[in-house]
Amino acid sequence: MNDTPETVTEVRPPAAPEAPGRVQLLPPPEGKKFQATGRRKTSVARVYLVRGKGDIFINKQPIDQYMSREINSIVLRQPLELTGAGAVVDVHANVAGGGLTGQAGAIRHAISRALCEFNKDLRPILKKAGFLTRDAREVERKKSGQAGARKRFQFSKR
Repeated sequence: MNDTPETVTEVRPPAAPEAPGRVQLLPPPEGKKFQATGRRKTSVARVYLVRGKGDIFINKQPIDQYMSREINSIVLRQPLELTGAGAVVDVHANVAGGGLTGQAGAIRHAISRALCEFNKDLRPILKKAGFLTRDAREVERKKSGQAGARKRFQFSKR
């Protein structure tokens, strides 16, 4: 037996090929816009994708200035991060109606649809993540003779 310590060589796994389902994205042509509309609750968003470096503007304001809650910014960036398009396109969104959460969902829906216009190969990726499906949930209306949509006024027997 040899009492000298053996030299340990670092073993690295072979370089992994690109993740399956990943699409090589080229920047859009200069001056070309890709437009789509997205909806969520009562919010409607019109989004334009143009060649750029990843800036997002909502109603002509930077995203950090418009979206006060970080979770809303994360929600609307999801399709860009999933497809890797965040580095090659700028997003210009016009949104109206509803609150900030509904607007973030509408912008996410519109970005996903615009990315499909930009590159058809992204559709299966976005479809699997559920970003192309319009969330049809709406607020239920208040009924007459009731306190709310489902809530009743307190019942008194006597």
